[in-house]
Amino acid sequence: MRAVSEAEETYKVVETSTVTDQELEHIINEYVAQGWFFDGMQFAMRESSKRPSMAFLLFTRPGADGGRD
Repeated sequence: MRAVSEAEETYKVVETSTVTDQELEHIINEYVAQGWFFDGMQFAMRESSKRPSMAFLLFTRPGADGGRD
């Protein structure tokens, strides 16, 4: 657990419609290399498919810079 309060953290949400292990790994590695901490992942499902149609990857990092990179 990082010793940073929520008020001091910046959040980033990355949306992708390419939900493969390779693409998710690429996104995670790309943002972690930029100093973001991977915080979680959410999937959007379609009723007609067992595979997710979209993924939302959540990242945080210390600071209040707005996360506009």
